[in-house]
Amino acid sequence: MSSTIPTTSPGRRPRVLLLADGSRPAIADQVASLRPVIERYLDVAGVLLDQTVPLAKADKTLANMNALDFVVVLGGDGSILRAARQMGRQQLPVLGVNLGRLGFLADLRPDQLEAVLPRVAAAEYRLVHHLMFQCRILGPQVLDPCESAAPPPNILGLNEVAVLAGAPFAILEVQLYVDGELVTTYSCDGLIISTPVGSTAHNLSSGGPILRKDLQAFAISPISPHTLTNRPVVDSADRVYELVVPNPHVGTSLVVDGKVIGKLSADNRIRIERAESQFQLIEVHGHGYYRTLREKLGWGGQLDLGA
Repeated sequence: MSSTIPTTSPGRRPRVLLLADGSRPAIADQVASLRPVIERYLDVAGVLLDQTVPLAKADKTLANMNALDFVVVLGGDGSILRAARQMGRQQLPVLGVNLGRLGFLADLRPDQLEAVLPRVAAAEYRLVHHLMFQCRILGPQVLDPCESAAPPPNILGLNEVAVLAGAPFAILEVQLYVDGELVTTYSCDGLIISTPVGSTAHNLSSGGPILRKDLQAFAISPISPHTLTNRPVVDSADRVYELVVPNPHVGTSLVVDGKVIGKLSADNRIRIERAESQFQLIEVHGHGYYRTLREKLGWGGQLDLGA
């Protein structure tokens, strides 16, 4: 991760696109109610409520990416993951407004916009760059059972790659290779390779470590490992990681950022490595990393012994 000063001129109102999941009526209604607040400080080029459409293929009058300073994503962390997928290789800075529950990435609450947006409009923020990965599926073609279509050859992701055992829900063997060298064979319910951004998601709930977002590293965490000595591992993002499942179950699947890519065969090899693209998050003073962890994870600092 690296931090830069925004390039937006303080004398010009930033031009933005609002992104949200309009398939949820409550979200669409909140976007409509918040738009006038946002327009008091930012020039809104348009609103895109379909997060299945890549920005490069969206209506150019709404999503001319070269004419945008950043995007405002309204929703939860899932909406931000979808926004990163929508932007593809041309990542724009993201200001996240939390309309969900937890919100590690979508950190701002709607009631904070009046106080924060004037500072954003004046370019008083840091632009923080985060590690992304690309995932390639080597071997036979993998089809998404829901879409009956082949995934792209290089899948761009922000959070994690997961191999999940699936039905019949017996222990699965997953081989991990780093730079072509066999590290170990995990006996587990699945395996997660996570970025620092994704370390507070599925990785954390599976007992993996929290990685500070400026680390250029991946966390490898087995899900319910059969051998207790199989612990999470952290290694450099400059290495190439590969996963092989010698004897997959009928339902063994590859999942990237919560999206099922498809079912795996014994002849597939999953390759994960650093992407050239970087996710860019707008961070306003007072909304730093440890404050987010403290508030979102409920780190009170002491026990209430009088309760």
